Amino acid sequence: MKTHYYLGWFNHFFPENLGRVLQEDITDRKSLAMISSNPSIYEDDGATERSWLDQAGIMFDKYHLINYRVQKEDAQTIIQNASVIFLLGGNTIKQNSFLMQYELSEAIKKSSAIVMGASAGAINMSVKWLCSKNFGYQVETSSVYDGIGLDNFSVLSHFDLENNIAQVQSELSLLSEKINIYASNKDCAVRVKGDKIDVVGDVYLISHSKIQKLDETL
Repeated sequence: MKTHYYLGWFNHFFPENLGRVLQEDITDRKSLAMISSNPSIYEDDGATERSWLDQAGIMFDKYHLINYRVQKEDAQTIIQNASVIFLLGGNTIKQNSFLMQYELSEAIKKSSAIVMGASAGAINMSVKWLCSKNFGYQVETSSVYDGIGLDNFSVLSHFDLENNIAQVQSELSLLSEKINIYASNKDCAVRVKGDKIDVVGDVYLISHSKIQKLDETL
């Protein structure tokens, strides 16, 4: 059963209910493959995300960080052998480009590993996502990017929704006519396990231009 976690960002650590289900889901802990969102920068990359897992008591025998220091073929082998794949937060566009350049998307989709993404990483797990200056991207024109497409929806992760709901609804209206969009701020998560979708924290569903807050289910 495929299991995917679309995470926001956590200022401290995973909330207790999220840590509990991660503990239950992640039974194979041989190898964690972390995919950089800024693959040219090597210092401390992934340290924050790894600290969340450490705090939840989820340790691995081996840790791999995939960036430009890793050869393309080696990166694909690491993905194939990983117990958990974690797409790190940071620069969504750079990570998207890196995934295409290293041809990692197909390897991730074929993998039986649990796949997680935080912020930028969660967005790139989407089937499609909107790149707009209103979401903090340094672009003049909005455009829709293709993500990995682990599930047939879009994610807007780690964005100040509470103060921008009307703007978010308007900005994502066109895309929401085609696919559902899950939008969340910090300390949130969407878990897809098989056909079931669960949420932690304040998560909103935007569908056919309408927005609604979802009940927490974990």
